[in-house]
Amino acid sequence: LGSSAAGLGATGRPNDFWDTPHHGNVGSANLPWDELGFDYVPTAGHWRQVWKDGEWDHGCFVQDPYLSVHILGNVFHYGQALFEGFKGFHTQDGSVSSFFDGASHDRMSHGCRRFRMPLVPRRLWNEAIDEVVRRNAGYIPPYGSNGALYVRPFIFGSGPRLGLGPSPEYTFVVFCNPVGSYYRTGQMQALDALVNDDYDRAAPLGCGDCKAAGNYAADLESMYKAKHAGYPISLYLDARERRYVEEFNTSNFVAITKDGKYVTPHAPRSVLDSNTNKVLRKIAEDMGITVEVRPVDFEAEVENFAEVGAVGTAVVVTPIRSFTRGNKKWTFGDTPTLQKLHDRVRAIQNGEHPDLHGWLRKIPLVDEKKQTIASIYPGL
Repeated sequence: LGSSAAGLGATGRPNDFWDTPHHGNVGSANLPWDELGFDYVPTAGHWRQVWKDGEWDHGCFVQDPYLSVHILGNVFHYGQALFEGFKGFHTQDGSVSSFFDGASHDRMSHGCRRFRMPLVPRRLWNEAIDEVVRRNAGYIPPYGSNGALYVRPFIFGSGPRLGLGPSPEYTFVVFCNPVGSYYRTGQMQALDALVNDDYDRAAPLGCGDCKAAGNYAADLESMYKAKHAGYPISLYLDARERRYVEEFNTSNFVAITKDGKYVTPHAPRSVLDSNTNKVLRKIAEDMGITVEVRPVDFEAEVENFAEVGAVGTAVVVTPIRSFTRGNKKWTFGDTPTLQKLHDRVRAIQNGEHPDLHGWLRKIPLVDEKKQTIASIYPGL
C-alpha cells in the first residue's frame, strides 16, 4: 500500500513529501467559496498511516489521491471499514479550529473494538488531522463564507485475507474537502419524509451504533426508492416491532414536543451515537430545555411533535415538514427552537459565541520550520 516510511510519498521518493504544495494561507486556493456544496474538491493531499505486525508506522503526507490495495484486501471481501467526519473552521479571531473531533475519535475507537481493528491512538489522530489541515490551509473556507473544511478520517483492512478473520494490515487515512453551507440564506429548509416500512437500517444487536461503511451501503436502495417516490429523506423504525423511532438515512432523529421538550431515541446498539446530537442536547440544556433520551413510539407520539429535525455533521439540522406512512400523513409548522439550536452551534463553530464546553480544538498553522503562517483573511 504505497510506502509506509515517514517522508515517502506514493511513489516512494523522498521528494514526494517535501515537494507537496503548501497552501499555507487560509483561503489562498481562491475557490468560489459562496458556490461550494458538499461535493469532491481536489486538495493538496492526505495523510496515510499503516498498522502492521502490531504497530503503526510513522505515516506520511501524500499528494496522490489513489491507494494501491491488494486484491484480497480485507475491506473488499469482509467489509472492515470505518469512517468519521467533522469540520474545521476559520473563526472570527483568525484562528483555525476543529469542532468536537475528540468525539469522532471516541466513536471510531468504539467501532475498531467492535470490528476487531487496531485503535488509532489519540496522539496519532491529532497529529494526522493537524498536518492535513495545515497542508490544506488554502482550502479552508475563510470566515464569513459560511463554509468549512470537512475532515474525514477512515480506517480499513488493507492486508490480504482469504478466509474470514481480521486483516493482517490496516490503513488509516485522513483527507479533507472544502464544503459550503447547506443553507445559503441562513434559514433552514424543511423536507418531506417517508416512514420506511420496507427496509431495516440495523439489527437490534448489530453494528448500527458504529460508523461502518457497510451501514451506509445498505441504505442506498432504500434511499433511492424514497427519493424516486418524492421523499428526499426517510425514517427507519426499529427492526423488531417497526414501532419505535431509530434514525433517518444518515442523520439522528430529534423532536421538540408541544410542551417544549427535546426528545431523541434511546437505541444504543442500533442508532449511531451522533456527535451533533450530543452538542445539540447540551446546548438545549444550556437554554433551559428539558432533554429526554428514551424510546420514542412513533405513531403514539407523532401528533405531540411541534418540530422534527434530522441532525448530523453535514447540515447540523434539517427540519422535517411532514411524515408519510402508507395513507397517513402528519405535517409540522415552523421550527423556531431547532433554528435557535442550529444558530447557536454555527455561532460556536465560527467563534462568535463562547465555547463553554471545549468543543473547538485550535490547530496552529505552522510549516516544517515551525514558522507561523498568517491567514490572508484576518479575523473580522
